[in-house]
Amino acid sequence: MSTFDKIPETKEEAFLEVLLRLADDRLIHGHRLSEWCGHGPELEEDLALANVALDMIGHAASLYSYAAQLEGKPDEDYYAYFRDDIDFKNIALVELPKGDFAFTILRQFLFSAFSFFNYRELIKTVKDEQFNGMLQKHFKEIKYHLRHSREWVLRLGDGTEESHRRIQEAIDEIWMYTGEFFHLDDIDKAAISFNLYTDTSAFKKEWESLVFGTFEEATLQKPDNDQYMFEGARSGRHTEYLGPLLAQMQFLRRSHPEAEWK
Repeated sequence: MSTFDKIPETKEEAFLEVLLRLADDRLIHGHRLSEWCGHGPELEEDLALANVALDMIGHAASLYSYAAQLEGKPDEDYYAYFRDDIDFKNIALVELPKGDFAFTILRQFLFSAFSFFNYRELIKTVKDEQFNGMLQKHFKEIKYHLRHSREWVLRLGDGTEESHRRIQEAIDEIWMYTGEFFHLDDIDKAAISFNLYTDTSAFKKEWESLVFGTFEEATLQKPDNDQYMFEGARSGRHTEYLGPLLAQMQFLRRSHPEAEWK
């Protein structure tokens, strides 16, 4: 067993893992969305994607800040800028290249749908007051992200022949990465035992109902659920895309580690 698969033995260790997994997902996803700034298909959507990216990075910052409290770090910057790719705990879905607009929208929809159900259950489960407060605040924004991305899936799927083709291709390309939403490893199970995380498999049917119902409404074909599913990113086994992303994101901060922003 690698150090990345070490099962938490205490509630504090499990809590840190939960915070970092949630935060890493949102930081990397937010970075990918930020790559659309100035490149959106229309001004309104350019601004919308930028705002969702800011929400994601803001969610990550608050989660990292709490993790820094637990670990005794001076601030949250360590987690974003001074860890290597193997140390990040995000799922592979969020680190994939931004692709075209259809790819970005579909990824946002799938991630937001999962986040909606996951946060809904976490709010019921988690007793830590500070963490629960974060979840409730983030949940309000997740509802908007889900509504916005779902409307675009419908618009693209039931739009022109070109838009339909592109989002169908995005489904076929992305689907193999959705398995990590519901794969529970020993770290997840330990966190669940401490009432710090949820059994995501319990709402998988709800997630599928929302996703497949949206695909049907958008005249899109449902993907093959029996296909190979990627897993392992939570344990540091990432795709080749995360390293270059982090090199770009971390370069300035690592080049001037003692700098203070005025």
